Amino acid sequence: METKDGFLVIDKGKGCTSHDCVKRIRKLLNIKKVGHTGTLDPEVIGTLPIAVGSATRFIQYLPQGKTYIGQIKLGIRTNTDDIQGEIISQKSWPKISCEKLDQYLNSFRGIIKQIPPKVSSVHVNGERAYKKSFRNEFFELAPREVKIDKLTLMKWDQINGIIEIKIKCSAGTYIRAIARDLGEILNSKGCLLQLKRISACGFDEKNSIKISDIEKEKGGAKSKNFIIPTISALNHISTFVLNNEEQINFWQTGRAIKVDINYFQESKSFDYKKPLKIIDKKQTLLGIGFLNKDQSNINPKLVLNAK
Repeated sequence: METKDGFLVIDKGKGCTSHDCVKRIRKLLNIKKVGHTGTLDPEVIGTLPIAVGSATRFIQYLPQGKTYIGQIKLGIRTNTDDIQGEIISQKSWPKISCEKLDQYLNSFRGIIKQIPPKVSSVHVNGERAYKKSFRNEFFELAPREVKIDKLTLMKWDQINGIIEIKIKCSAGTYIRAIARDLGEILNSKGCLLQLKRISACGFDEKNSIKISDIEKEKGGAKSKNFIIPTISALNHISTFVLNNEEQINFWQTGRAIKVDINYFQESKSFDYKKPLKIIDKKQTLLGIGFLNKDQSNINPKLVLNAK
């Protein structure tokens, strides 16, 4: 792989889109293959992993969980379900203890169904919902199943009606929808006041960097030091090592690799439904493969440096 291939963990600020970040990185590194791992709304700040070079091909194999810290403002409902939208209704919030409020949050823990905000990127008959919403068209969005792995009440400001939460959730979860629905459950109104993503797809905010810091290096050789190698982003995937040139040749020409059935049957870490990270003895990433059902072959799914 090229030395530029891998992942940049960008600390995105307010006001810029995920696509804006991709364009700036593409220009800075002078490379066309750049893509993000999931959009952040312009007003949402925090962790935005960006794939560079061949790493773009591995995005689907990254861990999909995300963690946010957000503030919910009770008493207000907007047309976008966040504070940036137009206020459409208001209602006072109840006097409630932290313990009771935490009990109400149980409605959002585990596997739940939520209706996405109408101002969102969800497709409706082939068009983004937000485009229909901006034209004031009437439409309904179907509930979607999402998973809330952990939801913690961090603070409760009774006077100002502001709830701070920390939430670990699956991809596709709308924190704005949780703010809206929590307001209704509390017999009030609710919208998202502010939101920060602190981890995404296995990357944490402690490894993040602002694009301005990369720009200070003028896109030069030092900027490569910010890039996390693709193989390091795949630590959650089981590894299979190709031990000889014949296996590597088979792999790089897209042919299945024959394996010892007993090797996989004795190891509980392998599952034919899950991807395998394929490397050589020098720890060079060669691609992604899957076991066949009888565990006798590894079939190539993604091959790097194919001949």
